[in-house]
Amino acid sequence: MKKTIAWKMAVAGVLIAVCVVCSPLSIPVGASRCFPVQHLVNILAAVLLGPFYGVGMAFVTSLTRVLMGTGTLLAFPGSMCGALLCGLVYKYSKNIPLTCIGELFGTSVLGGIFAYPIAALLMGKEAVLWTYILPFFVSSAGGTVIAAVILFALKKTKVLNKMGQI
Repeated sequence: MKKTIAWKMAVAGVLIAVCVVCSPLSIPVGASRCFPVQHLVNILAAVLLGPFYGVGMAFVTSLTRVLMGTGTLLAFPGSMCGALLCGLVYKYSKNIPLTCIGELFGTSVLGGIFAYPIAALLMGKEAVLWTYILPFFVSSAGGTVIAAVILFALKKTKVLNKMGQI
């Protein structure tokens, strides 16, 4: 299947809509809200669309959630770092388990570190640098497991092959 810009935009729109509709499914953990659907969508976007669509989708979803009151400013660094890293890992490796690890590391470690200045400067929260790493890991772990199950099922049924992904 040839991936045109229209196809990519349509898939991105559907995945963003899934995130927005599922945004009430967040779980408060510490100062952040764990949102596993975002991480599921990050990994699907990495495989189906590539890293830059994934980052754009993470930004739009985070912005929408903040405007709706179902997310915090901490949604930006966690989701966008995870989307970028897992997208780049998949682009260069085509390996689903490594892509999932990229999402976990990007969201929890990189996103957690980038969340610190946002929390301290913009939200006025007192925290230490590593405060958000564990909550972000918890958030991304659930979505990562679900994404891995879905992608392995799609791979086993040859759906990803027909889409030209693997």
